[in-house]
Amino acid sequence: MARITIDREQATLTAEFQGLDKLWTLKSSLEIPLAHVRGATHDPGIARGWMGLRFAGTHVPGVITAGHFRHEGEHLFWYVKNPDKAVVIQLADANTYDRLVIEVDDPRATVALIERSIPRD
Repeated sequence: MARITIDREQATLTAEFQGLDKLWTLKSSLEIPLAHVRGATHDPGIARGWMGLRFAGTHVPGVITAGHFRHEGEHLFWYVKNPDKAVVIQLADANTYDRLVIEVDDPRATVALIERSIPRD
């Protein structure tokens, strides 16, 4: 699972990967400016669907989906083993990804943390 943290001083969202997860995702962490985060949802359904064309990472059906994928014109970052714990983080004007689909320990708490931390116009 990934650990999602918010640094209010730096105005960033960070997803950290541990152990072998760094190998599967090809990253140790992702750091996204909060200004680019548009929202988050707990969405097990997306994690059970088609993830798109894999650019870099790992996909073993029913076991793990991790890394950079492209689907319907969007760039997505995936890290999911258990779809029931998948959180989708929607991004805008980000340089690399349009959405992050990440497994976390407590999806509801993670969504609440992100939603109350993002700047609202």
